[in-house]
Parts: sequence; structure tokens; C-alpha cells
Amino acid sequence: LKLTPGGLALLLQRVARKVQPDYEQMAVQLRQSAVVHADETSWWVGGPGWWLWVFTTPKLTFYVVVQSRGAAVALEVMGKDFAGVLVSDCLAIYDDLNPLQQKCYSHHLKAVSEACQAHPQQGEGYLLQVQALLRTGLWLKALQAEAEPKRFALCLANLRSRAQLLLDSPRAQPQEEKLRLRLWKQRDHLFTFLERPEVPATNNLAERQLRPAVIARKISCGNKTPKGTQAWQVLTSLAATCRQKAGSFIHFIAGRVPLQPARGP
Repeated sequence: LKLTPGGLALLLQRVARKVQPDYEQMAVQLRQSAVVHADETSWWVGGPGWWLWVFTTPKLTFYVVVQSRGAAVALEVMGKDFAGVLVSDCLAIYDDLNPLQQKCYSHHLKAVSEACQAHPQQGEGYLLQVQALLRTGLWLKALQAEAEPKRFALCLANLRSRAQLLLDSPRAQPQEEKLRLRLWKQRDHLFTFLERPEVPATNNLAERQLRPAVIARKISCGNKTPKGTQAWQVLTSLAATCRQKAGSFIHFIAGRVPLQPARGP
């Protein structure tokens, strides 16, 4: 059996076309999910200027490669009527996509740490109070499954009151004000993860699902052509989803692309 790089590339494109309906069905399932994590990173398609997007749940991962990092991409994938919770970082393009969101606490805490490092008193006072607020939220999340509902609701109400006291009044110190504005802007999304048990506090799932693609980009420099890109996003989405479901990608493909018996003379 002889294979050339070009022949292998064409073969992958043909396989991707065979399973395109499965890829499109994943987009439908994504829009019906209760929680979706989203993230993006730079990509290469014969040159720079492209972006790899990931939209993922615990049960599926959907990759899209396009020449845009705009909100229109996420809106097209998620749909205008997405009723679930979107978990993301604080990139502005996500802000107005849907009403229910959760912003990543890992990014919030990193912003607090960076502000403390630049602060004249290393964050003593206001910044450490904000850090304590966020960590208290994470602590409550860890107790949520076993907490008595009324007591948990009271703790959440107290946390909201504390957040209002910390975020509603401007700060004179530059690092403090920068952090206050960041969290004030996301004040409606600070505690979604405590209101809904199925929502995590971080966007770690999307970052984990991006990591293999980032490693592949470093090794291969991405894709060379738009056709190759289309095949890559379809096959990689299905492969990642099979892994999440503890299934075999090879068996999945074999079921969708059966070998044709050789014809007689």
C-alpha cells in the first residue's frame, strides 16, 4: 500500500465529508445544552490571521476555524436563542451573546494577583478583600451539594451584599479601580455558578479541550488550505467527542465509512 502526502490529505477530506452530518448534528446538540464552555486561540491556515474556536460540554467538543475573533462567530455557533449558561473568560465579545453567563474565576483570581503585585502595599486592604470574596464563593461551591438550601441561600445573599459594597464605589488607587471596574462590569455573572449547581466556577474545560489543538499547532503550524481546515475541524471535533464519551474514534469512523468490496473483472 503506497501513500503520498497529497493522497492522504485528499483521503482525510473525503472521510470528513462523509461524517459532516454528524458534525452538524453536534452543533444542534450544543445549542440545546444547559452549559457550554467557549474559548479561542490563534490559528494558522497557510499563514496567520485565523482563529480556532472551541465550544464544549462534558459530553461533546465542537471546533471551528475561521478568520475572525468576533462575536458573530460565537453567535452563529450558539444560535440567537441559546437558553443555557455560557462559561467564558472576560473577552468583551462574549458579553452580550446571551443573558446567562459565568466568567472564569481562575481569570478573576489571576487579575487580583497581578493587581496585588503592582500595588504599593501588595494589595493589603481592598484587593485582599476582593480576593477573599472570590475565594469565599469557591468555598461555598464546594459545600453546595451537601448544604441545607435555606442556609446556602442566606450565605449567597450575604456574598452578594458584600460584593455590592466592594464594587459599587470607585477607588482612588489605580490597581484597585482597574480590578473594581473589571468585576463591576461582570457583576451580573459573578455568582451564576452558585445559583445553578451544574455550572462550574471556571472555564477550565474549554482550556483543556484547546490544549491538544495548541500542541498540534506548535508541531504542524496548523493547516495549509481551507479544505484541509474544514476536514481538520470536523474530524478533530468527532475525535475529541469520542474521547469524552470513552468511545473509539476508529470504530466510529469505520461505521460511517465502510470499506467497499473490490469489483470483479
